[in-house]
Amino acid sequence: MRIRAGLCVAALVAAGSAVATPAVAAPTVASPAGSATVVPIQVTGDPATRFNLVLLGDGYTEADLPTFRAHVDRHLSTLWTIEPFKSYRSYVNVYAVEIVSPESGVDCDPGLSAPRRDTALNMGFWGGCNPASVQRLLTVDGTAANTYADLAVGTNPGNRQLIALANSDTYGGAGGSNATASGGNALSALISPHELGHSLGGLQDEYDYYARGVPGDAYDGPEPDSAHHTVLTERQMRDTRAKWWRWLGEPSESGGRIGRFEGGLYLQRGVWRPSRHSMMKSLGFYFDQVAREQMTERIADRVDLVQGGTPTDQPVGADRLLWVDTLHPVSHALTVSWSVDGRAVPRTGNARHLDLRTLRLPPGRHAVTATVTDPTEFVRDPAIRRSPALTRIRTWTVDTGVDTPPVAPPLAITGSTATDRPVGAHDVVYVRTSQPTDRAPGVRWSLDGRPVADTGSDRDLDLGTLRLSRGTHRLTARVSDPTSREATTRTWTVDATRPDVAYALSEPLLTVTRPGRPTEYVYNGPFTMGLTGTDDRAGVVTSEFRLDGDGWHTYYGWPTDARSPFLFTATGTDVDGLVYGNLGSGGLSVSPFAERSPGYGRHTVEYRGVDAVGNVGSPRAFVATLIPPPPACTRVVAGRYTGPLVADAGVTCLRAATVSGPVTVAPGASLVAEGSTISGGLASSGAAAVELLDTEVRGAVTLTGTTGHVTVVGTRVAGRLALTGTASAPIVAGGQVGALACAGGPAPVDLGAPTTVRGTTARSCRGGATRAG
Repeated sequence: MRIRAGLCVAALVAAGSAVATPAVAAPTVASPAGSATVVPIQVTGDPATRFNLVLLGDGYTEADLPTFRAHVDRHLSTLWTIEPFKSYRSYVNVYAVEIVSPESGVDCDPGLSAPRRDTALNMGFWGGCNPASVQRLLTVDGTAANTYADLAVGTNPGNRQLIALANSDTYGGAGGSNATASGGNALSALISPHELGHSLGGLQDEYDYYARGVPGDAYDGPEPDSAHHTVLTERQMRDTRAKWWRWLGEPSESGGRIGRFEGGLYLQRGVWRPSRHSMMKSLGFYFDQVAREQMTERIADRVDLVQGGTPTDQPVGADRLLWVDTLHPVSHALTVSWSVDGRAVPRTGNARHLDLRTLRLPPGRHAVTATVTDPTEFVRDPAIRRSPALTRIRTWTVDTGVDTPPVAPPLAITGSTATDRPVGAHDVVYVRTSQPTDRAPGVRWSLDGRPVADTGSDRDLDLGTLRLSRGTHRLTARVSDPTSREATTRTWTVDATRPDVAYALSEPLLTVTRPGRPTEYVYNGPFTMGLTGTDDRAGVVTSEFRLDGDGWHTYYGWPTDARSPFLFTATGTDVDGLVYGNLGSGGLSVSPFAERSPGYGRHTVEYRGVDAVGNVGSPRAFVATLIPPPPACTRVVAGRYTGPLVADAGVTCLRAATVSGPVTVAPGASLVAEGSTISGGLASSGAAAVELLDTEVRGAVTLTGTTGHVTVVGTRVAGRLALTGTASAPIVAGGQVGALACAGGPAPVDLGAPTTVRGTTARSCRGGATRAG
């Protein structure tokens, strides 16, 4: 079995929430290694006409089955927020196979010395306990997995995709013919869509390493077969119309722009990918357009756009209606065009039926064709658009000499968007009706009892055109027979309320609030962010955030603990060879081998939620400014200190201290005062650094010739603050001073929080850093 070492690099995540149809448990079935129960999670149609996703559990004992169910729910909740799975959810049936394993856990978890477990699917890390493999490679016994999957009646290897979930909190997965993922790791729900990128989409890893901590080398081969790797320049792609030339320059769905970024295929140099980061490189981001196009083709290729209609196996008369049934994506309607003998029939309004009587065909035989096309904006390649994945053609022979026996089945709604859960405010809702040969049942839509204007589409209603922004609504389709005046209805609940997300940050140095502006926070070291989503209905709310306008990123807590908040630092944090939370160059998630400059300065963090029906909340934001951390203390003064204090060498730190006299900082020495009080004044000449953080100085502060940085944040100075000959721009923010004087150096900066000056401000200090008291 061919296994890809999926998931492996700077794994940083993207989000979701899934509402399933009510689970209906099939009878327990005896199986080769243990008992198993098939639970339908979402059934959108006959398995023979759908793409079937089968999730199998391994290493879950009878007592662990509630954990397996929670893992399945979390994985699916995330999957349905990621395109193209979100738009094509209606193409997919989902089944969970609850397999009872004799023992809990899987082999070699987390290390090779860990015991082997007796489990039904024989899953194991290290490529199945192979010392020559890598720890995160999680394999499964493919034969056993398919045996259990066969219990989902109607599915088979040709119409399904397996995901085997291991009862483990260790990061890992694989993307061979059968995808695998750990069930309970903080990043697990992002592992499975990445692995589906391999197993279903045929996508490759965009990592620049294979073994963590070991940088990849250089690519020296021919043009790769991979759709999202190349050795061509952007100009060569355009000139030869190769690879992702149609997407070049577009804003990437995963942040930045589609272009050419070096690294991929486990190599650092000599090969390029389309985006700085995409799901195939960094967990948490979306698929970029290049990968999304291929995923769309692969999902659509598993089904037939034409699901039924008038049989084509014998000639039909010109005295009847022809019918064609199609699939119905969640996000848009398929288009249906009709032609006779190669000439388009005008003004059919995307109808799923054609009344041949209106065409007045001349005597003889004619070829009538219905062309069903998926107009999704996810695809730009005409070859993919024309392929059977996105275009299907059905042709009838119409013979004017044939009389059609009238067929008038009872008026009925024979299919529709599911009614057992709410639909989202931007979904496309459909009904399918009975199909008489001599007339077309009419469909009229109403919302909250009021008619909906004609949308120009047959049996599809795009709720996005109604611009619903809040509340719960009742949508009704009334199907009537123009001859008998019979009618029947179907009703849906429309959830138009967007989810909300609240954030919680670690304690800042300074908080700045201004009407109509995002709240701003100042930190002088790492800070954490927790996001919590809420909604007016039951179901998972997936929180997302993005940094400085980059790609939206799923919030998952922290890689080592989903319950811990996300950590931002100037250059990111290395967790098991991957970099998370980077504020520096390269963005949130960067290669662990990339050089990056520290991300000091001002950063905008936007956040939003996606609810269980796919409604996306309006983004909100806060601003976090990171300044360099204080130097490490060599001397700490806390509590009460009587008399004058001299910082004569190293770094003297005042921590919640009260100094009854003046403070002097000697040349080359540094002072850091946090939450302290200095009863006298403060003076320095030639100091290395001076930081006054949330501190009160009851005298004057005179700082001359400081060779490093000066930071005065949230501090109250009773007297004058005098800054002379400072080497770099002093930070003077969010405090109060008696007067402000500057000479022989750059003007101070205020980080967006001007300091109040009660007296005079020297002209050389002005520049937005102060305001009059």
